Formats: sequence, structure tokens, C-alpha cells
Amino acid sequence: MGTRTILAVVSGTQDVLALQAALLEAPFPGQQDVLAAAETVMVRAESPAAARRIGQALLELDLMAPAEQAGGLVVIDTVYDGEDLAEVGQLTGLGADGVIAAHTGQVWTVAFAGFAPGFGYMVGENQALEVPRRSSPRTGVPAGSVALAGNYSAVYPRKSPGGWQLIGRTGAKMWDLDRPEPALASPGHRVQFRAVRDVIQLAPEVSGAAEADSQQTGSQQAVPETTSGLRVLSPGIHSLIQDLGRQGHSALGVSAAGALDRASLRRANRLVGNAPSAAAIETVSGGLRLQAVGDQVLAVAGAPSALTVVTPSASPDGAEPAVPERQRTVPAAAPFALLDGEILTIGVPDAGFRSYVAVRGGVDAPPVLGSRSTDTMSGIGPQPLAANQLLPAGSAAESGVVGSPEIQPDYPGEGVTVLDIILGPRADWFDQAAIDSLCAQDWTVKPESNRVGMRLQGTPLERSRTGELPSEGTVAGAIQMPPEGLPVLFLADHPITGGYPVIGVVVDHQLDLAAQVPIGGSIRFRIATEQTPQRKASN
Repeated sequence: MGTRTILAVVSGTQDVLALQAALLEAPFPGQQDVLAAAETVMVRAESPAAARRIGQALLELDLMAPAEQAGGLVVIDTVYDGEDLAEVGQLTGLGADGVIAAHTGQVWTVAFAGFAPGFGYMVGENQALEVPRRSSPRTGVPAGSVALAGNYSAVYPRKSPGGWQLIGRTGAKMWDLDRPEPALASPGHRVQFRAVRDVIQLAPEVSGAAEADSQQTGSQQAVPETTSGLRVLSPGIHSLIQDLGRQGHSALGVSAAGALDRASLRRANRLVGNAPSAAAIETVSGGLRLQAVGDQVLAVAGAPSALTVVTPSASPDGAEPAVPERQRTVPAAAPFALLDGEILTIGVPDAGFRSYVAVRGGVDAPPVLGSRSTDTMSGIGPQPLAANQLLPAGSAAESGVVGSPEIQPDYPGEGVTVLDIILGPRADWFDQAAIDSLCAQDWTVKPESNRVGMRLQGTPLERSRTGELPSEGTVAGAIQMPPEGLPVLFLADHPITGGYPVIGVVVDHQLDLAAQVPIGGSIRFRIATEQTPQRKASN
């Protein structure tokens, strides 16, 4: 599965549990993360070489099924008025009332977790409610939606994209970082759905990051005005706090998240003397305006943009003439001083899409699960930047000096960006004509794209087989193919598991390049070979 991930296919739930237990009890050298799913176990490695070694070792591993762990019973009150209830009734032949009776009339067991924190894949006692996923996933499924897909039922813990059939809704909080066990129903738990008539009033859903802050980090507390850092005058279109992400939490349904262009984040941090993983600002398409609170050292890397610094006019005592406003430009990929009160404005990029602003010491946001990154899919981490917000500078500097100016790589412009891919793991769901079509045409990045994934427009591909794929682990760079035939290229905030076949995976070192393709930009896929040149990333 790409260059750094192995997908082990086994014969059933018991083998899944046995393999997962073996990998967690005795990890292989270079093993970073393990994710169990319906019929697969995904292993993430630290390097392509480690992935090859782990893949070979898995073939020689003897599995011994662990004893089953019985969980407690969780009762979930549900209003059955979902958008797809009538269609599910037709697909199953049960009618709407029959679907409700079948859903509430059996005990479901959480087999595994994935997709998003608190999203448990529940297996029923029979196959009466087996239905396919939607041919085209929704871009936003409301929090609390009770859904069906294949042999599984689940509850969406928060608003997120999804392709399951919606049959109802609940007010149960499926994921809460304030609880000792954040997931209401984790693997091994039994679940009973109970039909209720009253409309359940869900609490207004705050932004995902604000929710995580209020639950775990307490980051909504006022920041003292004396704090040294950066004040956000305008957040631009979309600006987030990002570091290199949180690794090793796939079993909780939490993706790595982190900066989409990792090389640019590292470069910006290196220039101001920070540790490579220090938290910085990721912003898209310009418009971000920051004011220094205290003297700061900054660097901006990524999409090349005009960087303007304004020193506001000042009148020291009110009697003397004001000092006139001064303006200067500063170079990208070079450290510069932003003195107390000065304002930095990032212009619209000349090429690329994402810029990274590092401040010496890093942005001091509270960490969640070991990272300060905002995960837009799971709602973990700091909230998106807002006007008048004060970002304290931290203590992540690891060097007493700043770096020298650096030359940045070329970023995507008006032409076509070529991305190298490794076919599979589900390329066998497509014939050669479909694979040729994937690589022969230019795909356009649709406006619905975000940090979860890039939705691409072009000539649809047809599958060579019918049926549904059991949910399995996914990775950043995976090219997932819904039944409509239009690819979705997963990025850092992707769902942990998915049920649409992955025709190929973008090689890991080109994910930084993919992150810089703007909305409306063009992508062409190319099957990677050993001779394929690599775009070098700064480490």
C-alpha cells in the first residue's frame, strides 16, 4: 500500500485480532502504527525498507487467536428519520418499519474502530440489514447520524464526509476526551439501539478544534495580554496550527494530521532555529495578517507570495507629530524580524497553495495526544485561527542562531502536476483500460477539496467487479475510487478506514507536492518505477 505501508489480508475477525495482538505485543523493527479492520491489518513503517522487511516477516508469522473479550452493553436512543431510511427499506425488502424493527431487534458488537474517533464498526447478529454504501459519498454527514453499510452499523461521532446509508440520529456522545475511555462504544462492547419518538436536541456543534480544546486542553482560557507572540488581525481564507502530526493513534480512529507540506514546515522552523516539529501556522491562498506582540523572529516557507511588513504610525506623547507609517517587503524562505507592533501580510501565492509561518520558539498551543496539529476530520487540536486571537510564542527553539536563506523548490502553477503512484492495494478491482485512463488524463481539483482529501474531476473510471469492499485501513496519498468513478486523493486528515477500493497510492515523498496543487489545478498520475526521478524534500 504505497511505499511505507503493508496491508495484510487475513481470513476473518479472529485472525485480525490475533495478528493485531501479535504486532502490538512484539513490534517489528521500524513498525510505527497498526490498524485492524474487517479482514485486514494495516502496518505503517518508518521507511520503505522497513515496510519491505515487515511484509516478508508477516508471511512467516504464526497466528494464535486471542481469547474473546466481552464488553459491556451500551444502549443508544435513536430517532429513526434518516434520509436513506426509505431507500434502505427498499434495498432490504423490509420497508421502513421493518428496518427499524431489525435494527433495534438485535444486539450489535463493535468489531473494530476507525474512520474517525468514536466511530465503531458494529456487527449484528444477522444479515438482514446488509446494504451497499452510497454511490457518491456525502461531503457532510451530521454528528449523531446512525448509519448502515455492508454488514455494519455505526454512529457518526461528529460532522464529517461519509458514504453510509443514514437511517436515524442520536444525541449520544460517541467520543469525549474528558472521559477515561473517550469512545462510548469501543471494540468488544455490545450495543442495543432503542427507538424513541422525541426529537433529540443535539448540542450545537462547535468547530472540531474548539471541541477538542474544551474537552481536553483548556485552550479557551484567556491568554494574558503580556504574552509574547503573534496577534491574528485576519486569518485569511483558512489558517490552522500544524506540526508534524500525531503518530500511532490509528486504533483510536485518529489520523496523523499535521502539515500537508511537511518539507515547507521543516524549512520554516529550521530558518528560525526551531525544532523541525515545532508548531507553526498553515495558511492557504494568502490573506493572513499577523501583528507582533513583542519582538519576534519569523520565516515564511511554502507557496511563494509577497510578504509585506508595515510599521504603523505612532505618536509617542500626543504632542509631537506622528511617525509616518513605513512599509517594507521581506523575502520568503529567509528569517526576518517582526518588531513589536509591526504587521505582516501574506499575499496571494504566485504558485502553489499553502504557506507556513514559523515564529521562533514555535506556537505554544496545548498538545492533544502528543501533537499541536489541528485535525479537521476528527476535531482534535487547536481551533482554526480567528481575528484578534493571540498566539503565544513557545520554547521550541533548539538553536541559538537562525538559519541562512534557502532556495525553495518549484511549486505547481498553471501547468499539470505529475504525481507518481504505486498501484494497489485494490488495483485488481479495475481492468487495464481503467488503469490506463487513470494515468492518461488530467484530473482537475474540485472546490470541495480540503485537508481530508482532494476530490478530482475527469472522465470516470469503471470497476471491473461488483460488490462492496470490507472497510480497511487507508493512508495519506491513497487514491480511493467511489462507485461514481471519480478519484478522491486522501491527504493528512483522511479517514482512518474506508470501504471504497484504493487503485493506487501517491509515493510518500510527493505528498508535499500534492498539497501545493491549488483548487482548479490539474494533476496527472504516473506509475512509479525505480527510475522515476524524485522531488527532493528538505528534512
